[in-house]
Amino acid sequence: MNQDKATKWVLGVDVGGTFTDLVASTEDGQLVSTKTPSTPDQSDGVINGVQKIADLLDISIEDFLANCPLIVHGTTVATNTLLEYSGAKVGLLTTEGFRDEIEFRRAYKESVFSVRLKAPHQIVPRRFRIGIRERLDKDGNIIKELDEQAVRQAVQRLVEEGIEAIAVCFLFSFVNPMHEKRVKEIIEEEAPHLFVSLSSEVLPQIREFERVSTTIVNAYTGPSLQSYLNHLESKLQEQGFRGELFVMQSNGGVQNVEQTGKLAAGSLLSGPAGGVSAGAFIGEKSGNDNIITVDMGGTSYDVSVIEQLQPTITTESWISRYRVALPMMDIHTIGSGGGSIAWIDSGGALRVGPQSAGSFPGPACYGRGGTEPTVTDVNVLLGYINPDNFLGGEMKLDRNLAEQAIMKHIADPLGISPIEAALAISRIVNSDMSNAVQYVSSQRGYDPRDFALMAVGGAGAIHAGRQAEDLGINTVIVPSLAPVFSAFGDVAANLKVTELKTRFEDLPSLNLEQVNQDFEQMEKIAREKLGGESIVDHFETRRYMDMRYKGEVHEVTVPVRSRTKRITSLNLDATVKDFHEMHERLYAHQDPEQTIEILNLRLDLIGVRKKLVITDESFGEEDPSLAKIAERTVYFENNPMTIPIYDGSLLAPGNLIAGPSVIEEWGTTIVVYPGQEALIDANRNCIIEVQQMRGNQQ
Repeated sequence: MNQDKATKWVLGVDVGGTFTDLVASTEDGQLVSTKTPSTPDQSDGVINGVQKIADLLDISIEDFLANCPLIVHGTTVATNTLLEYSGAKVGLLTTEGFRDEIEFRRAYKESVFSVRLKAPHQIVPRRFRIGIRERLDKDGNIIKELDEQAVRQAVQRLVEEGIEAIAVCFLFSFVNPMHEKRVKEIIEEEAPHLFVSLSSEVLPQIREFERVSTTIVNAYTGPSLQSYLNHLESKLQEQGFRGELFVMQSNGGVQNVEQTGKLAAGSLLSGPAGGVSAGAFIGEKSGNDNIITVDMGGTSYDVSVIEQLQPTITTESWISRYRVALPMMDIHTIGSGGGSIAWIDSGGALRVGPQSAGSFPGPACYGRGGTEPTVTDVNVLLGYINPDNFLGGEMKLDRNLAEQAIMKHIADPLGISPIEAALAISRIVNSDMSNAVQYVSSQRGYDPRDFALMAVGGAGAIHAGRQAEDLGINTVIVPSLAPVFSAFGDVAANLKVTELKTRFEDLPSLNLEQVNQDFEQMEKIAREKLGGESIVDHFETRRYMDMRYKGEVHEVTVPVRSRTKRITSLNLDATVKDFHEMHERLYAHQDPEQTIEILNLRLDLIGVRKKLVITDESFGEEDPSLAKIAERTVYFENNPMTIPIYDGSLLAPGNLIAGPSVIEEWGTTIVVYPGQEALIDANRNCIIEVQQMRGNQQ
């Protein structure tokens, strides 16, 4: 592609466990995408990918980056740091007598009846948790002055121990952060090189365990993320980049490098959040307001719900056995990716995942030394994946190695054929993924039959048709950019900052004037943090209240419906009505006579960027025969079938493809199962209509 060197590009980069995905777009809707293997130092993979984009455009990497005013990056650095427990050496300063709060964990235990479950890995060992004499009451009044000398001694001791980051979490600092801020000043005087994480800045809200857990996670992951982003920015600048680098956040917005480095815990779902943002964008374009996105990559399977084009948000995430109470997209992840390994447990049962072969050595069919059977090996053996056309032919796979791995590790031990073993593995992984969809839909009060299933990631479209049958879903959407969907979401995402403030009181005594003042102050702080005005078209403000019935433990985050800057009594009445309805959907009951408590106020400030332009194409003929390139033997059951194979790049809007068939796209394969049919829409997305043959529409 011969490209004008002066064309301005926005680049989205998403680093996954197996591949680094890139999408570049122009203002007039031109899109270029590619993949490259992820590298141990993620910045190397990013630079390799940028070089591939430049090569596709037939310009130098220097010319491309010089005309790239914005790069949005989805990264797994913070996630991997926490999952692998490879973070900074952290110390904790907390109110005297409360240093073991992180171990009490509200008595939460992942497996209640297991006597063998080990305690979580201590990211802050007890000897590095130091109590400081100070105390505030629930209204923020000082009961005991801060012992500054004790703080200095504690900091000096932690420095001697080689501490790299300090978390600070005092009681009721969310009401009055004065003591925490003074501690930060002392740390900067005594050890200015240390990373400092204050609970009053990270999570200024009620509930002690959630605050201390989130604050130490931020301190644990912050130094590595900060170092990586600075390193990446330097490498990009060496190649001629002079624009702004932003990072995808767990809440679905993007933020600049400086703020991201300070709040590393806000980037723990940086990668999959991009895919959910893209799901809302494509859902709107395709006329589907309710979407369940399923992203199947090399190592994991991520599921999320989008209702009325708004991704669901949660503050109850557990990541690597630590509570992170920041607002995050409600993304449920299981270890079912293309690289997930099939194995037989001690009881002789066939299992799949969560162990993954990763990209090196990868599945057996990669021919890189991997010997264990994976989901990708299964899809090659069953004929779904063309071993000669993986990644558009950039990579060749070996079907014989796939069959040998399945035979040796699964088929022979179970006394069945390799095909039977592959079908069994496929059924298990499909069942696991369907259960993951049920977890974020049925268990949250949603009926999956009211949603369309959007399948993205390199392997998502192979399995989505079967999951739709299992779940009673009628429509599957496979976006044209499915293999690089999270990177596409990075390009399309808006800037976003979330502010929160605890306001714990009964609804009847709520001072609406004070609430409006609180929201105004929160918006002012958010605007100072947001930055990026040069790429923002306009700002939007969304307000929420955390509400619950008096005596309950869990609250419901309810949007405040108001068209003006100030919330009126009528707005509040409508919010209360919405709370009752949301409570009934989540917990199957409501009690309008019960007193309602307000716990927290929340505010999202969104810097809306100019909307990405995607041009619709006119529909042509239904007949897809011009795109038919071959026929191939595949296995949906034990008996083989010979079915047509289509080249996705040759399909045109309006083409109708009857199942069973396979559509080979660059970076992904779409399987249209028997009884299904696929339509290529005006944006070249593949829309599969599913015939419910298993009684799921009853």
